[in-house]
Amino acid sequence: MPSSAAPAAPAPSLSSMPVHDQKPGLLSTFVFIGLLVGGLLFTGYNVVADMNETGVKVTSWLPYLALGLALLIALGFEFVNGFHDTANAVATVIYTHSLSPNVAVVWSGFFNFLGVLLSSGAVAYGIISLLPVELILQVGSSSGFAMVFALLIAAILWNLGTWWFGLPASSSHTLIGSIIGVGIANALMHGRDGANGIDWAQATKVGYSLLLSPLVGFGCAALLLLVLRKWVRNKALYEEPKGKTPPPLWIRGLLILTCTGVSFAHGSNDGQKGMGLIMLILVGTLPMAYALNRSIPAGQVEQFVVLARNTQQSLSVTPPATPDARKVLADFVESKQSHAELGPALAAVIGSIGQQVKAYGSLASVPTEASSALRNDMYLTSEAIRLLQKDKTVHFDAVTSERLAAIKKQIDNSIRFIPSWVKVAVAIALGLGTMVGWKRIVVTVGEKIGKSHLTYAQGASAELVAMMTIGAADMYGLPVSTTHVLSSGIAGTMAANKSGLQMCTIRNLMLAWVLTMPAAIVLSGSLYWLFTQMATLMK
Repeated sequence: MPSSAAPAAPAPSLSSMPVHDQKPGLLSTFVFIGLLVGGLLFTGYNVVADMNETGVKVTSWLPYLALGLALLIALGFEFVNGFHDTANAVATVIYTHSLSPNVAVVWSGFFNFLGVLLSSGAVAYGIISLLPVELILQVGSSSGFAMVFALLIAAILWNLGTWWFGLPASSSHTLIGSIIGVGIANALMHGRDGANGIDWAQATKVGYSLLLSPLVGFGCAALLLLVLRKWVRNKALYEEPKGKTPPPLWIRGLLILTCTGVSFAHGSNDGQKGMGLIMLILVGTLPMAYALNRSIPAGQVEQFVVLARNTQQSLSVTPPATPDARKVLADFVESKQSHAELGPALAAVIGSIGQQVKAYGSLASVPTEASSALRNDMYLTSEAIRLLQKDKTVHFDAVTSERLAAIKKQIDNSIRFIPSWVKVAVAIALGLGTMVGWKRIVVTVGEKIGKSHLTYAQGASAELVAMMTIGAADMYGLPVSTTHVLSSGIAGTMAANKSGLQMCTIRNLMLAWVLTMPAAIVLSGSLYWLFTQMATLMK
């Protein structure tokens, strides 16, 4: 009796498959180890140099050991992020034989490095704003360290697990899920509703970018391929590689260009997540050096003081401030509920900040023992203004609104900064991570999404869309997943080309997409509880 099953799609020719098992040469190994050791020494040197500039004498090495461990874990997260996520950027050039695997990963690693160095920093502090306010204000405490260790270790464990099974899961999803898990666990441990532990408005904004970016990747890559087929009639563009022969020069150049763009955009966006967490670690451990941006010129102090005084006067038309103005701001930032005491409290804290800055003469002159308190006041003020600007029930006159925006900008310049050495350290970690462990994800992206071999046009369409999507997200300070954008883009081109999709792989990708966030929430929340209990027992 004849079978009614549909005929299987032709398998890609083995002769056109890239060789994955090329071993790096001895020189490459020495260069890799040299860069790794050099990056760690560079990081340590700058931390010690910044600490020495403060003139503070070391009385106990325990906090600095904790700092070193936290920095290693943070850089380890970026290293894992490199070989987990950036494999997506090199899959297309490898499977179209535009570059050999070893050359491709080195090329991608270099442009990841540049992307981190030239990043804006907006994504870094967008991630930080998801964390519980009370832990940000007390990040140097045992609870603060438990928070940092829990979310980083949870993210690393999930990334390693999905990498081991060759699943292109999202490092962005993982890290944000870890942050949410810590926030929920912290709220529950203090007898509050878990929903109150996270800035859900910011989380929703980030969630939309993570949710929509794969849909954008799928739809736009499919549409771009169809447009190319209509307007660019070169037949070679729509054929799979012939054996292991590189594509025509112009096609090869296009594919290398898009790989370069995705690598640069990935470094610019994903590298910032590690930067934000490293700054959180540094502020908590060495507030005397990193709580305030001490590089701001003293000449800007008078301008800041005048602006603070004028803003205070604009807000002081309301009833006098309550005695505990800082607590009023902290409660508002946590609850997002405005009330009559908020305006006077904000005026009082802004006035206090202006008086302190005026008394010290510059941020560089702020005593080490006062750095953390002044930074916390600035952080609360900045977050309160940000929330007030979004609150439709609160209305200020035009002059007050303008002054609030200006003082927020000045304050953000004072506390939301990233030293150059932090960018370099993260760039090295991400770039080196790109050069190892890439094979598992590359094979999934290159061989297991579609039922036919990737064509030149499909690779270029998917990477061009990924490059533009990630670059746009970086401009708006939104974290997106390189993994989801590119893998969904390849799936979109396969669908548009009627090549067929391997539904087993698509199902696994969607399962990883759905499970990553809740798994990271449970894992990080559990680790936070465990680390907090351990810290309590050690006291």
